[in-house]
Amino acid sequence: MSDFRQPGPPGRRRLGGVKDEDSRYEAVRSRDARFDGVFFFAVETTGIYCRPSCPAVTPKRHNVRFFATAAAAQGSGFRACRRCRPDAVPGSAEWNVRADVVGRAMRLIADGVVDREGVAGLAARLGYSARQVQRQLTGELGAGPVALARAQRAHAARVLLQTTGLPVTEIAFASGFASVRQFNDTVRAVYATTPSELRACAPRRGRAAARTATPSAGIPLRLAHRGPYQAGPVFDLLEREAVPGIEEVSGSAGTRTYRRTLRLPYGTGIAAVAERPHTGPGAHPGGWLDARVHLTDPRDLTTAVQRLRRLFDLDADPYAVDERLGADARLAPLVAARPGLRSPGAADPEELAVRALVGRDEAARLVECYGKRLDAPCGTLTHLFPEAAVLAGAEPGGTLGALTAALADGTVRLGPGADRDDARHALAAVPGLDARTIAGIRTRALGDPDVAPPGPDVPDTWRPWRSYALNHLRAAGELE
Repeated sequence: MSDFRQPGPPGRRRLGGVKDEDSRYEAVRSRDARFDGVFFFAVETTGIYCRPSCPAVTPKRHNVRFFATAAAAQGSGFRACRRCRPDAVPGSAEWNVRADVVGRAMRLIADGVVDREGVAGLAARLGYSARQVQRQLTGELGAGPVALARAQRAHAARVLLQTTGLPVTEIAFASGFASVRQFNDTVRAVYATTPSELRACAPRRGRAAARTATPSAGIPLRLAHRGPYQAGPVFDLLEREAVPGIEEVSGSAGTRTYRRTLRLPYGTGIAAVAERPHTGPGAHPGGWLDARVHLTDPRDLTTAVQRLRRLFDLDADPYAVDERLGADARLAPLVAARPGLRSPGAADPEELAVRALVGRDEAARLVECYGKRLDAPCGTLTHLFPEAAVLAGAEPGGTLGALTAALADGTVRLGPGADRDDARHALAAVPGLDARTIAGIRTRALGDPDVAPPGPDVPDTWRPWRSYALNHLRAAGELE
């Protein structure tokens, strides 16, 4: 399927048109947090842009402009609101759902590809020219890949300034900036203040954390999500699947902590994410998971955060999912019982593919035999999962050897910018890989929200959220 044929999830109207903008103004006037991250609004009289739920006085309609991304608002000369912190909202669910070039590009930019490889590297991963990618992103989002990456760097810089004690110079490069001057200019443009002033005005929680947050102590984070979030089933799954050496889940239900090792572009990391009680009806429509990330190289912060967000499915739109599935007679009581149920992804897509094939116990053996040992083990976390090329060389036979060889040579691509149709066909060509395993890889490694494995009755009326529908059935004990 062509990258340009899937415009986005059903029911999601794009910016543009008087009626559409009027509906967005109504969301702003009602301070509707369901739209945080879906769009941004800017006030021409103040030069500030905000999230829809900003608690400030609602501006007059004729003074308001709407933008699809924070980068587009910044590119038009608006600075971020210090009250609602629009850069901290969950990412638009549209980018994770969509399979076209814009959705794939946004996932790659979020993973830090532009910072590491430039626009040319982004275009090469997408299979298009840099000019085509620039045109597509600018035409739909109002900002090109450089501006989108710049907005992401600014957010990473603010997090590091306000939650760590790292020197400002180190933060500049850790955030992905090429120079301290570029870092200073961007912070001033986005936040209308200097880096030192931005650090000084950190919330009380951030200032307290910054006193103890260092590269060795880890960086404290709040991983935001929109709407209700069923943390229990996600942590249940992670606890069942945890592979010794690379993962662990500690604590009792409701207060568990998930920890795992991460292989990152510049080094390694250890991430810890805490379970939070479910935010149900009547609660504030949104929340966060508390996390702490230990990195050998701070430049990996953005990538580590995005991989955790994909693992915990934090950029989903539970309102859209629950509305569609809740209209089905069979699913309605399940959705009512578990609003905001997520479809977990993977912190490392290639690792997930191998684990989906071999299972937990065999994965533990592979870690013990071939995993790279951490320079500084942390408790039971001692290894990184072995790379595909290592496994392909060590155990070349059978389906495992065929799969790891295909992952190592790029025949099968499962990264955040992978074409889902191409990946499905490539996986189907791996000898011995059955349809059920392929479905699991598509759901978890590719983050595909609409996968129907062989066996269960999965009607088309559940599209485009069949992965979520099956999770509801599993959570209710109706499906293994």
